[in-house]
Amino acid sequence: MNWLLVVVGALVGAPLRYLTDRAVQARHDSVFPWGTFVVNVCGCLVLGLVTGAVAVGAASSRVQLLLGTGLCGALTTYSTFSYETLRLAESGAGRYAVANVAGSVAAGLVAVYAGAGLASAFWG
Repeated sequence: MNWLLVVVGALVGAPLRYLTDRAVQARHDSVFPWGTFVVNVCGCLVLGLVTGAVAVGAASSRVQLLLGTGLCGALTTYSTFSYETLRLAESGAGRYAVANVAGSVAAGLVAVYAGAGLASAFWG
């Protein structure tokens, strides 16, 4: 049954990732990969919320499998982040590449901590 929860979460997360990426990127006329940045930071926030909720007993491990592993696993994308960073560096946009790495890591960490903190405040 656990694998099915992961599959169902991924069935929602993968198209949500694609649609969000396209919608965000269409609004920015920049070489910076805003779509991937947004989906990764949002995924970190959701994962922080889910993990925080499980930690304080407000959600079950099944919710963590569905939303944390399935949804967030398909929503976020390390491979695309890495590829886009490489593409930026190779095309001469080294500053954008560095900004992508630093910004993604920093914003992701802030988002996951914020999510866990919000979960603790709501349900702790």
